[in-house]
Amino acid sequence: MGYTGLCVEARNVLSSQEGWPLHIRTLGYALLGLLARRPLWGYDLARRMKEPIGYFWYANHSQIYPELAALETNGFVTHEVVQQWDRPDKKLYSISEAGHAALQRWVMEPAASSPPRDELMVKAFSVWLADRDAAITMYRTHEREHLRQLAVYETQRAEVEARHGADVQRVDSPAFASYATLQRGIQHERGYAEWCGWMAEALERAQRGGTHSEEPSC
Repeated sequence: MGYTGLCVEARNVLSSQEGWPLHIRTLGYALLGLLARRPLWGYDLARRMKEPIGYFWYANHSQIYPELAALETNGFVTHEVVQQWDRPDKKLYSISEAGHAALQRWVMEPAASSPPRDELMVKAFSVWLADRDAAITMYRTHEREHLRQLAVYETQRAEVEARHGADVQRVDSPAFASYATLQRGIQHERGYAEWCGWMAEALERAQRGGTHSEEPSC
């Protein structure tokens, strides 16, 4: 999503059976959230960490398997090895009862606030210094990028609604949880595209010799 790339490595402390503190990173909870829906192969987890999780929480591929290993070591995840004769064996990962309890406990905890980091906003803060043609091109480019992502999300929303029907409105359904994050992505992309369009229009008016400034419509 447009609000991907969050950098906070929030940690929540749990107590292990031995009494030692255990730390589950946000990435770990994202993996548990996927496995709480159904067991997944390792490569499916990696793929789903790009879509849809990657839209709002970024992780490198190299981070996923060490995190899975840590979750399994601490009893939050289990795996079953499926042998294949013509290719490497596969691992099917499942969430354990302890993992489900940890995820359920974490979901109810207050979320840590992350300071915003938006390079385009920093550029906008000093936009009066910019070459107007270059600035117009930049904001129109960002507008198109956000409109493209918006179209992707809207297509996915239609697919989710068709696949899950009334379940997307049931707050006790995993379909609702997935739908909720998709709705947030749609709102973000639409708002950002509108703002970029407003910026480009203001610069274009100035380029034509106008001086009147309007508030963004979003």
